[in-house]
Amino acid sequence: MRFAKRTDCGKHDIFTAGQEVELAGWVDALRDHGEVLFIHLRDRSGIIQVVFNPDNTPADICQQAATLRNEYCIFIKGTVVKRKQGTENSNIKTGMVEVIASGLEILNRSRTLPFSISEKAMVAGANINEKSSVAEDRRLRYRYLDLRRPSMQNNLIMRHRIIKCVRDYLDEENFIEIETPMLTKSTPEGARDYLVPSRIHRKRFYALPQSPQLFKQLLMVSGLERYFQIARCFRDEDLRPNRQPEFTQLDMEASFIDEEFIYGLVEKLVTRMFALGGVSLESPFPKMTWHEAMDTMGSDRPDTRFDLRFTDATDIFGETSYGIFKTILDKGGVIKGINIRGQSSKLSKNVLQNEYAKKIVPSFGAKGMTWMRVAEGTIESNIVQFFSEEEKKGIIERFRAEDGDVIILIADISWNTVVSVLGQLRLHLAKRLDLINEDVYCPVWIVEFPLFSLTGRRITSNHHPFTAPDRIDFDPESREDLLTLKSRAYDLVVNGEELGGGSIRIHERSLQKKIFKILNLSDDEVAEKFGFFLRALEYGTPPHGGIALGMDRVIAMILKEESIREVMAFPKNRSAYCPLSEAPSPVTEKQLLELGLLDRDKGKWVNGKKVIAE
Repeated sequence: MRFAKRTDCGKHDIFTAGQEVELAGWVDALRDHGEVLFIHLRDRSGIIQVVFNPDNTPADICQQAATLRNEYCIFIKGTVVKRKQGTENSNIKTGMVEVIASGLEILNRSRTLPFSISEKAMVAGANINEKSSVAEDRRLRYRYLDLRRPSMQNNLIMRHRIIKCVRDYLDEENFIEIETPMLTKSTPEGARDYLVPSRIHRKRFYALPQSPQLFKQLLMVSGLERYFQIARCFRDEDLRPNRQPEFTQLDMEASFIDEEFIYGLVEKLVTRMFALGGVSLESPFPKMTWHEAMDTMGSDRPDTRFDLRFTDATDIFGETSYGIFKTILDKGGVIKGINIRGQSSKLSKNVLQNEYAKKIVPSFGAKGMTWMRVAEGTIESNIVQFFSEEEKKGIIERFRAEDGDVIILIADISWNTVVSVLGQLRLHLAKRLDLINEDVYCPVWIVEFPLFSLTGRRITSNHHPFTAPDRIDFDPESREDLLTLKSRAYDLVVNGEELGGGSIRIHERSLQKKIFKILNLSDDEVAEKFGFFLRALEYGTPPHGGIALGMDRVIAMILKEESIREVMAFPKNRSAYCPLSEAPSPVTEKQLLELGLLDRDKGKWVNGKKVIAE
């Protein structure tokens, strides 16, 4: 084999000095010192300096080396030597040694690069901007070059190791990996399906899976008891900065378990995964109900790295003469606020009144904002004259306010509006005032979600219709009763990011049909979309539940990358478009005709065969 004696560039150090080696890789950078040429040779393992010196390297090799350019793919023969004192390079892990070249073969040349790839300085102390300012679409168009960057390769290598950790751990826990279909039936799961037309079954479509939900539940019916899959999933969602039309999730399901089993299993797994990135998580993870999260932080994926929790002030103003508050409270409204402790000097009257009250808070959905600062044991505000002494005292006591604090209140007839606006304001202030410690990781389980919500006049599922309710003695005809139901669902949230979610499932056919009826699905709709699943529930289905973790999000958080695109090999851009392959792209009329998607005559398709109208 031609490269049988090849060794890794990044594996050499003073212990291999004196060895004759064969190396292969890419020219990462060059430095020409007249007769002596230095290059950085890079492969997946790292970088090593190679020297072409007329005193040690044959003249014809030196001449050939003079033609080298960045990203030429080359083969080197030479000897590892220790660098002279003072010439070591701390930028690379092989910086104590270099290779004196005795042979060179150019395996392939490279065109001029569309952007710089090198991330390592050739001399100690020099600076190189690792994250260049190259436009993302340009990076994605030349992704095969972008992936040569050591930082990008490290991300993908770490992704491999994290996923291997998942497989090893779940194997230890007696889970088995099973693949579920990629071409399946279109079912409602909260987002639009990507549809795939069938050439054989005319006018019929497969759907790419949004998740393996039904199939993993069927595997529990099958008695396999513990399943997992590193699953590719597809959702034709509206565009968001950190979402992809195709993504990877760790999908798990187990029989004869409850919520506590899931919590223990996932906490051990996530702790192992984060440890690979040098992040230590403390377990058990705390639990917070959905209502507490919304009522105190305004989000069902709260960032718990900082405080700024909401305090209810509604009762303080029960007898208020302040017109705005009185009108809101007379209509059953709510008043909540946050105490921004010790930040009075950073939030001037101009900032509070002209930025937050007039611009920022209205953009979050509120009609207004009330602010006050604490000084010399009392509150100061442009509306303080409307508050009684008892109300002022009540505010200071309720918010445990001290000199230098700033209190912001939001009042509205809608609890949802109040907590939503305060939740957005909480995050905005935390970022502005630098209250978030980026090196801290705070996982939390969000539990006891409402099973149903009201969308207009319709009852809809908050998760999916296969989630078990916390009780089964509910009246399906009573909207009030249905809206009090809690689900046996759970989300894992870390630093304000939902990393995964799941639930204990419905395993009895009668209860599942009852839920479908509540969701206003007709018998025909249920039979068409879920008939195969309901049949399976008639055959001794065990109690079961599971969870799915978004692996792209998890890995991006472990590696401290802001975008999931930095931990995916070939992602789409923010418009769900691939600059590299130019997908999605048009197809020919012939292809559309073959799929039966063009009707050019009056014929019709019946059972997969075309019938020509007379």
